[in-house]
Amino acid sequence: MPDILVVGGGFAGVWAAASAVRALREAGAPHHSVTLVTPGNDLVLRPRLHEADPHTMRVPLDRVLGPIGVGRVAATVTGIDTVGRRVTTADTAGQELVLPYRRLILACGSRLVRPELPGADLLFDVDDIDSATALDTHLHGLPGEPVAPGRFTALVVGSGFTGLETATELVGRLRVIAAPHGATAEVRVVLVERAPVLAPGLGPGPRPVIVEALERLGVETRPATTLERVTPAGATLSDGAVLPTRTVVWTGGVVAAPLTALVPGARDPIGRLEVDEFLRVPGAPGVYAAGDTAAARADPDHLVLPSCQYAIPLGKHAGHNAAASLIGRTPAPFRPAPHVTTLDLGEAGAVSTTGWERTVRLTGAEAKTLKRTLTAQWIRPPLDDADELLRQADPAFRTRRTTPA
Repeated sequence: MPDILVVGGGFAGVWAAASAVRALREAGAPHHSVTLVTPGNDLVLRPRLHEADPHTMRVPLDRVLGPIGVGRVAATVTGIDTVGRRVTTADTAGQELVLPYRRLILACGSRLVRPELPGADLLFDVDDIDSATALDTHLHGLPGEPVAPGRFTALVVGSGFTGLETATELVGRLRVIAAPHGATAEVRVVLVERAPVLAPGLGPGPRPVIVEALERLGVETRPATTLERVTPAGATLSDGAVLPTRTVVWTGGVVAAPLTALVPGARDPIGRLEVDEFLRVPGAPGVYAAGDTAAARADPDHLVLPSCQYAIPLGKHAGHNAAASLIGRTPAPFRPAPHVTTLDLGEAGAVSTTGWERTVRLTGAEAKTLKRTLTAQWIRPPLDDADELLRQADPAFRTRRTTPA
């Protein structure tokens, strides 16, 4: 029986498992077992799925967790019994396996909210590696399509973090694909936002930088507009416009993964489980939540956002505290670093902000360098290196700076 069972192989799940092992070893209790259950074999670098070659944005789980002795069950969780403390799974062959546990860490992430509208099955997204790869394959197939209006036009719906990064990156991606065919002039990216202003969730601080970047890249913007219908040849917008396009990318928000509903407890508006300062789920003894599954407090006035920035420290705290509860050690309250954001703007650079008011601290090439460091280095766990993984698994360990260098 796993002493600590982690559900989910994303950032929160990986770091929860590593932190639990670290806490157990430091306490001289390495005989306690830690097991992670997830259907895939890789940690997907989800913050990079809007980029080219998304199929490469993965890290083998066994090379991360294998060196520290974390067991891995390749299966899909189908049931959670918090009273009997057992999890039911199904492997790729459909065989059922029941996993008892002493402590459960739910870190199963979030999923994209998909719309109900005519032609919704034609929408692309970058929510997971399969969807992002399908978009990439589609883009590379565009030169083989008949020459017609909209062949190299992409419509991106939603100007949140994912929508902005996708739209700005698509400009360069489409130009690279179109250039060998003399079709660079056909490249067009349109960004649609239902709110009256762009980037409503990012606030007024970085908006001028974002707008300037979109203009520089030639991204057309349509605020106060929604998508109403999609066909293989175009999209109809709420203002009556029909846009010729073969590529419509939906980025319309996320909700907690459906597994969250199997655990009793209060939830926030996007379905995340409310937790206490130690990431325990009230009303579900022995259960902890981390990552996009947890509605944890970043400070007295704000909940954490569903993002890698919070998933990693949430995982570390949940793993540490689950282990601490088994061996009678003091748990660590979740106290994340000050809120920051760094938004990729494609060939126009990036913008980095600090605080919940999102005061701009870096722009352009300097912010782009920071973004590349974050996504190419800092969020990647070490491979085949038990000592370094356990060093970084300390809840007090932070790789990022909160002020410019």
